[in-house]
Amino acid sequence: MIIQPVEIIPVHREKDLRDFLRLPWALYGHDPAWVPPLLLERRHHLSKGNPYFRHADFRAWIARRGRETVGRISAQVDRLHLQRYGDGTGFFGLLEARDDEAVFHGLFEAAQGWLRRQGMRSILGPFNLSINEECGLLVEGFDTPPVIMMGHALPCYSTRMEELGFTGAQDLLAYRIRYDFATPPHLEALMRRFAARVHLRPLHPGQFSQDLAIIQNIFEDAWSNNWGFLPFTAEEFSEMGRNLKLLVPPEFVRIAEVDGEPAAMMLLFPNLNEAIRDLNGRLLPLGWLKLLWRLKVRGVKSARVPLMGVRRRFQGSRMGAALALMMITSLQKAGRRHGIEDVELSWILESNKGMCSIIESIGGEPYKRYRIYQKDLA
Repeated sequence: MIIQPVEIIPVHREKDLRDFLRLPWALYGHDPAWVPPLLLERRHHLSKGNPYFRHADFRAWIARRGRETVGRISAQVDRLHLQRYGDGTGFFGLLEARDDEAVFHGLFEAAQGWLRRQGMRSILGPFNLSINEECGLLVEGFDTPPVIMMGHALPCYSTRMEELGFTGAQDLLAYRIRYDFATPPHLEALMRRFAARVHLRPLHPGQFSQDLAIIQNIFEDAWSNNWGFLPFTAEEFSEMGRNLKLLVPPEFVRIAEVDGEPAAMMLLFPNLNEAIRDLNGRLLPLGWLKLLWRLKVRGVKSARVPLMGVRRRFQGSRMGAALALMMITSLQKAGRRHGIEDVELSWILESNKGMCSIIESIGGEPYKRYRIYQKDLA
């Protein structure tokens, strides 16, 4: 049998974009843990309507053997990242491919070559498309479905990347916790110690814009010293706010005030992946009705905490730990009222020992591991 060579094709035509978006169906069709993404949402994600592209340059490629699409990849240069860090780092993402050495080699040669021509000195990823979106390559936990805005992968991906000279830069953990967890007595005592100074409240629909600004302000302060941190632009946070208003009940948001000043926040997102898993990526003709009913009437049984932050002045202190615990236990009660049974807290840097310790103290277990890879482009 003649093996046809791999051809790497830049994604310019509509047909190429269609093949780019549809490739996961060929790779994961028999994987019970895979959740088909909504094609409409994925197409919007790569369109000019995504505010990410106001500050980033993007290229995408597909790999073909003959008429068959066998791989894809993207490369990104984020001007805001370069302004903040000045490190000459470009990014890759949206990686999917057959377990084939030639396919991986061709895809990464295309991405790395383009980044070099943009003056980049190193490559980091995967980011789909930025650190504030889906990021990291799944390296442990392939047997369970990903939750909203978290990725899935084939186990071979990490091996192929390491063969190409990539090494781990950071590991991100996803924790799973049952909603019937019990808070240990010593942590209950810690929360009682600061209870008189702390006020927890949900998002107020009547002052949505003001509360969204508070959440953004806390996030930027709390995460500013974290590895790879990049603030949302106003447009990006506004888009997140629209999704928040559409998908998240107000009581799934907690803003913690200390002595009357906003000090911490936490968001709980219903797991959209649970609701779309059997839609095969399509909302038409009846998929949108099923999705609406599942989210607004039946409800879902799982959720994710994608955003949580405690202002820097409280981090590493007993007050900071108490704030995190108070928000978690408060949202535990709200989730129970909505039928939530399992929650994922993700992602957490493995190096964030303080937060890992808090989550593990109330029964959280790290059940998935995602890895950010890096490589010099010299």
